Amino acid sequence: MFHLKEGDKAPDFSAANENGQTISLKDYKGKKLVLYFYPKDDTPGCTAEACSLRDGYPKFMAQGYEILGVSPDSVKKHVKFREKYSLPFSLLADEDHAVSEAYGVWGEKKFMGRTYNGIHRTTFVIDRNGNIEKIIAKVDTGKHAEQLLEA
Repeated sequence: MFHLKEGDKAPDFSAANENGQTISLKDYKGKKLVLYFYPKDDTPGCTAEACSLRDGYPKFMAQGYEILGVSPDSVKKHVKFREKYSLPFSLLADEDHAVSEAYGVWGEKKFMGRTYNGIHRTTFVIDRNGNIEKIIAKVDTGKHAEQLLEA
């Protein structure tokens, strides 16, 4: 499933954010980016992760990081999720899974005896030159900001 490793060039992507604007990796050229993939808006783990990143947002900004969340939810769902939890960063609608497939995080999952395809919760830290600086595959949803900021 995972084909990317630290030091690799981050795959380019384009997807609509909660405002319907197309966002691409090139929009972050010269900036540091936390690109986090999560399964679904407004579920317990995904909400804890988003709120952890929201609460740590001032520290990320102080260190020169932008944050982008990616899930297969629609633009409309992202609008509600951002408003409900006052998220200060954009969420990308990856309904066709193109971004998650490019990053190798879309694949088979098992839950309660059922097998299905979905996003494997993973975070990529991308440096100013567009290279993957760090990959976190074992995300601690409630403490994700600390997990990243301590790294």
